Amino acid sequence: MSTSDTTPAPAASEAHPRFAEALRELGLQVEVRRFPDATRTAAEAAAAIGCELSQIAKSLIFEADGEPVLVLMDGSSRVDVELVRSELGAREVGRARADMVRETTGYAIGGVPPFGHRTKTRVLADRGLLGHPEVWAAAGHPHAVFRLDPATLIELAGGTLVDVRERTT
Repeated sequence: MSTSDTTPAPAASEAHPRFAEALRELGLQVEVRRFPDATRTAAEAAAAIGCELSQIAKSLIFEADGEPVLVLMDGSSRVDVELVRSELGAREVGRARADMVRETTGYAIGGVPPFGHRTKTRVLADRGLLGHPEVWAAAGHPHAVFRLDPATLIELAGGTLVDVRERTT
């Protein structure tokens, strides 16, 4: 599907209601695109949008010593859990279970946006996100995405810039 197959619409009608409310509270005007097919994975989102995989901003919830942590990562990279553990000074870090993701954020896996969550959590943002003038992120629903410059996205998420990307040899 190409980007011409989508019709721009007001964010409030296309985004998850909680996320649309977060946009309103921030006074942020963004175009939210909704696709007929899910964009749950970074690859699905990039294909639907017609952008590079690395332009997808993944919002991933991890559990660090029992506490949720949001990691923002570009779509072409994987999170190095050991780097996250070291960054947080945690004993144990792993991917959060689906129920923790929904309880913490208010969204299902595959639709978690970078901000507008039910509860405030610590946010780590990988520096690799800054490699593009704009990135695309979930708008609270597996079928909806929005774009924003990465520095603003990280700022709105309350993210701390870190290097937690898995290195390939």
